[in-house]
Amino acid sequence: MSVLNDVLNSEILKEKLNEAVEVYYYPSIDSTNNQAKRLIAEGKAQRMLVVSDEQTAGRGRQGKSFYSPNKTGIYMSFVFKPSEEFESAVSCTTAASVAVCRAIESKTELKPQIKWVNDIYLGNKKICGILCEAINGSEANKISEIVVGIGLNIKTAEFPDDVENASCLGVDIARADLIAEITEQLIKTVNTPYSSFIEYYRAHSLIIGRDICFIQNGVSTNAKALQIENDGGLTVLLENGETKTLRSGEISIRRI
Repeated sequence: MSVLNDVLNSEILKEKLNEAVEVYYYPSIDSTNNQAKRLIAEGKAQRMLVVSDEQTAGRGRQGKSFYSPNKTGIYMSFVFKPSEEFESAVSCTTAASVAVCRAIESKTELKPQIKWVNDIYLGNKKICGILCEAINGSEANKISEIVVGIGLNIKTAEFPDDVENASCLGVDIARADLIAEITEQLIKTVNTPYSSFIEYYRAHSLIIGRDICFIQNGVSTNAKALQIENDGGLTVLLENGETKTLRSGEISIRRI
């Protein structure tokens, strides 16, 4: 499919969605997560989808940027009201990773893997990043919405020098079809018990059994990835023989 014929707009997306979701499309936006939060502040629907052909200031975890050139990828944010089970960053990101992988497998012959906690890989190259952000409601310490930001490279041919180890799906697929599938998989995943998809997450792990390096408080530590815990945490074996369970939001993790 030619990128020129791969059209996105609100009407096309609404036609492809089987679920009731408010859709907001923009030819260009700073960040779909930022726009989703602005819409929430305006009192828009609690379940909505924000999509753009490009992001001028796409964001990733740990303050990193996400390269989002025009019409070469999927740049979307899905907003939902979470149950208590999905209020933590690690549980939400785990669910989103599963949804993206299931959508890719549903629409292509590709076999994606998950690099804990929020990156989707093909082979040894990153094709997708996920950023979950919690929105506090009027009640103290009560989360009202979760914003799930997803950046998925579809046909991104070149990347800036400061973007390391990146690739793309590289298949002919209408972005609207894959956006709709990701959205429906997200709705399905966050409305089922965490225990129903954690085995899928484990089976698609890129790093279990491998030597890794994690960075915590600016200190780099070598370890071996042992297992994904039932709550999504990653248990590692340190060089001194001790084990440690890593949590989302505290560390960055990379393969050595």
